[in-house]
Amino acid sequence: MVLRVDELGKLGGTPCRHLLPQAGGCGIHSRRPGICRAYECLWLRGGFRQEDRPDRLGAVVDLDPSGGALHLAIRQAEAGAFDRSPRLREIAEAYREIVPVHVTDVDDVMDADRPFRVLLAGGVEQRVAGEAVRIHRDGELVEERRLSRAGGLARRLLLSLRRGRLRRLRPGGDAP
Repeated sequence: MVLRVDELGKLGGTPCRHLLPQAGGCGIHSRRPGICRAYECLWLRGGFRQEDRPDRLGAVVDLDPSGGALHLAIRQAEAGAFDRSPRLREIAEAYREIVPVHVTDVDDVMDADRPFRVLLAGGVEQRVAGEAVRIHRDGELVEERRLSRAGGLARRLLLSLRRGRLRRLRPGGDAP
């Protein structure tokens, strides 16, 4: 679900067509592409308890250096998994004082305006949806703001470039 796998025409953050949910694994495991073989989430690297396996947690948890800054990525298998899981919240609390914790889900990954959360040190949480940011401290809303004009313009430019790349990845070149 996490990886972009060009060999399979799979976009990052989208379910793989070879995933067998009932069997709990990959339908092409023995002949899966190299990127799939090489990827190891924190659980596979021994970073969590045995019972913290992603299918049991309802999320893949990993350290992610994208965007030039390291953060802990919690990618929920379905919306609300983070809020329902005391263990996911415990993991986030353990990391947020060290690195930002990004909580996302797989609902419509092609929607650049889909909401996500960033948990920061000191009980600060940013809830982001498109260009709107709501800042909470210890669960209380303390500020609402929008990206600056320059920030909004930069965001739209990056989204445009991303859509162009995605068009080239999709079979037939169709826009997402």
